[in-house]
Amino acid sequence: MKKILVPCDFSKQAVNAFRFAVDCASKSRGEVHALHIIELPVMHDSVLMPVLSFEETLLGELKEKAESEFDKLKKKYGSEDVKITTVVAFGHPSKSIVQYIEENKIELVVMGTKGATGLKEILVGSNAEKVVRSSPVPVIAVKNYPRLDMIRNIVFPNTLHTEIQEDLVLKVKAMQNFFGAHLHIVFVNTPSNFTRDIITNKRLQQFAKRFLFKNYSVHVFNDLYEEDGIINFSNLIKGDLIAMGTHSRKGISHVVNGSIAEDVVNHTDAPIWTYTMKNE
Repeated sequence: MKKILVPCDFSKQAVNAFRFAVDCASKSRGEVHALHIIELPVMHDSVLMPVLSFEETLLGELKEKAESEFDKLKKKYGSEDVKITTVVAFGHPSKSIVQYIEENKIELVVMGTKGATGLKEILVGSNAEKVVRSSPVPVIAVKNYPRLDMIRNIVFPNTLHTEIQEDLVLKVKAMQNFFGAHLHIVFVNTPSNFTRDIITNKRLQQFAKRFLFKNYSVHVFNDLYEEDGIINFSNLIKGDLIAMGTHSRKGISHVVNGSIAEDVVNHTDAPIWTYTMKNE
């Protein structure tokens, strides 16, 4: 967590993400990159020069306004022991964020999210959801401002497909160690994927032993759907953060299969840590 990126649109949720990122960077002796993306208008070949001039002026004004907002943000929530770099760029939000991650060797993304519901969730989704799906590094999505010292219980939903999780587990253990929190490894038992508790508990213990977890407990939680089970279990034990692996599905595969991690991001107020699993 040395180089932390905060995509920032200056909404309440984005400000909460910025504050949390500064706290994390202060603890890790790292730095924060705050990035504001101005989405470019669609241009057509028939557009006239006066319109182009107007667009250029408008974009310049938007950039100046964003830089002014960054100055206010740093003044109010910055820290003397954290280096903060602010950048205003033009482009597609989620694509520009991923490009910035790769070019600047970012290790963690912290971003605010309002979530998405109903038809909007199916057809459009939130920017946080798109970044969760495509980011090569862990992403923490926040709605409220989570105090660093209050993250004591981390929920880690697990499918027990150990052959695809080694990289994910290493990232989760490092994150758990950073927060100094208790890890709740949970398997959500659903009617469509039912396994007897006695069998699942044994497999969970074997999983924890194989990966040498410390400061943890294992749980089997029964619910109708996996995403509901994750949220309901977290609420039951008063989880402070949910850590999940996700998949980089695109196109029709994403529409058909969806992503449980993205569903959870959209439907809970708890901070969500996600990481895209590589070996699938």
